[in-house]
Amino acid sequence: MNQLIRYCSAPSPLGNILLVANGDALCGVYFDGQKYLPAIDPAWQEDSGSAILRTAHNQLDQYFAGSRKRFELPLAPNGTSFQRAVWNAIAQVPWGETLTYAELASRAGRPGSARAAGAATGRNPLSIIVPCHRIVGSDGSLTGYAGGLDRKQKLLALERPLFELSRRAA
Repeated sequence: MNQLIRYCSAPSPLGNILLVANGDALCGVYFDGQKYLPAIDPAWQEDSGSAILRTAHNQLDQYFAGSRKRFELPLAPNGTSFQRAVWNAIAQVPWGETLTYAELASRAGRPGSARAAGAATGRNPLSIIVPCHRIVGSDGSLTGYAGGLDRKQKLLALERPLFELSRRAA
């Protein structure tokens, strides 16, 4: 039986965010205009009063205010087994730290598959919650982010204020 898909739009310092839930679990967090932003299906129900969507919105507000470093939400991302392995590995990257795509591929059980891990990272449906902004190139450069490199830099700077200063000096 298919669960009812509910959604709402939530404002953030980096633009509006589309929150999507399948049943009682979050399945999508997307920035307006990001790559792979899903079209809202007519069968979806707009529901800003949904408990899971309200909780996700509150936790995102806390994250942007700097008072939340970990999200505590039931998640139900839709993807292949490899994508889910990559997303699970991304979810383990702590606040304020970064990981290279090569290291991510190893942690997802596919050493030597940095490009595949990068492609799976780009398809992450749970922006910020599954912190794909913490994944960087082998030289530490900001490569790729479905929400835009400017947002990626701002998210990293939120988590590591010195990051922005070091990027300016480079």
